Amino acid sequence: MAKPDIHPKWYPDAKVYCNGKVVMTIGSTKPELHVDLWSGNHPFYTGTQKIVDTEGRVERFLRKYGKSSEQSSDDKKKK
Repeated sequence: MAKPDIHPKWYPDAKVYCNGKVVMTIGSTKPELHVDLWSGNHPFYTGTQKIVDTEGRVERFLRKYGKSSEQSSDDKKKK
């Protein structure tokens, strides 16, 4: 049993706002929530995420730790 008068008020239909628009309704201890990002405009969830390879980090990693795909295919042909 919950103790009386120690819990915050529960709002089962709290509105979540993003850029001034209601994007969803959830349960919360606050009647309104204002967010900058949500799954509807986040690049990861919308598929617009761009992977930026600055300074050739992938190539530098492959040179240091792994063989390139050309070398591994040449090795297979020799065997």
